Amino acid sequence: MPQQDKSDVVPGWIGGFAQSNPAFGYHPEPNLSSLPMLDNMKYIELLQRQQAVLWPEFSWETVPGDPTSRCFQMFAPDISRLGYTDTGRVYSIVCPQQGACSPSWGCLNVEVSVTGQRGWADETNRTLAADMTVEGKIWFSPPALDISNVKTFKTMFQNKGLSFPFDKANAIVVTTHKSKDPLQPIFPVRKGETTLFKSPDFARHAAEAWTVGNVEVEIGPIVSTGNDVVDDFNALVMDAFNLASGNLLYPGNLLTWNVWFDAPALVNIQEWQEHAEKWRKSIDANHGPKSGPIRYFNGTPFSPVESIFEQEIEAIIAYLKKHLGSL
Repeated sequence: MPQQDKSDVVPGWIGGFAQSNPAFGYHPEPNLSSLPMLDNMKYIELLQRQQAVLWPEFSWETVPGDPTSRCFQMFAPDISRLGYTDTGRVYSIVCPQQGACSPSWGCLNVEVSVTGQRGWADETNRTLAADMTVEGKIWFSPPALDISNVKTFKTMFQNKGLSFPFDKANAIVVTTHKSKDPLQPIFPVRKGETTLFKSPDFARHAAEAWTVGNVEVEIGPIVSTGNDVVDDFNALVMDAFNLASGNLLYPGNLLTWNVWFDAPALVNIQEWQEHAEKWRKSIDANHGPKSGPIRYFNGTPFSPVESIFEQEIEAIIAYLKKHLGSL
């Protein structure tokens, strides 16, 4: 990665947290288990420095288990951030969002919501090591709520006092865990690009980025609400989302991303809180940063199956046959 002059980095860096415990280092793998997993928004007042993720490059297999089906997509840029102190202790990580559109349901938002984190950043050698726990959250974007299908189901659900994923607060929640370890919700964020596969040139930003890290997480099942009517509907929506997105959140699929960082900057606590609050309330499909196209390694665009509309309609009819008496 090209090295910028030291003058490109804001003053005030002290460092030392990465070296405060020998277990934290890369020999060969950082062990951060001595650190507690922290609530992601509880220690914002301690943040002093940040690195913005201007290029969150995600990758997954559109046909799980088939490496030739691997696709690449840059999620909405400049939402994600790594926040830490002058000594390098990480206290907050903001993750990105994107969307996918379905013929029957309109556009759906997805966010990788951080529920816990711990770790360090070292500006001296441009490295980092962190652990995270996250949830995937899916909800209808505001324009989708005007689609007749969605309006009908929302009205039926609300008339029965049932939850409906019309905003992030009521989102469908998808569990995640460490790769090949369903009982371990904590997974690593590590330095460098992923070594699981080669990324195409359009998904690499070595010339522009200050540094890069990588993350991988395996997708788990949807969190049950305890109500079959709601759970089956959520599964219906998730199936539509996966058809439209190439199985982005298909159970058992491995979601990997390279996080390409901008150079460090000082944190303005009020601005950080406002930034986090803005995106906590969701990305609106009609404004703000947009995700890039889904592409295969050779640049060919991903296209959902031609029968997606027919499959969605058949699934909706099957759902109504099963639950119409309860709605």
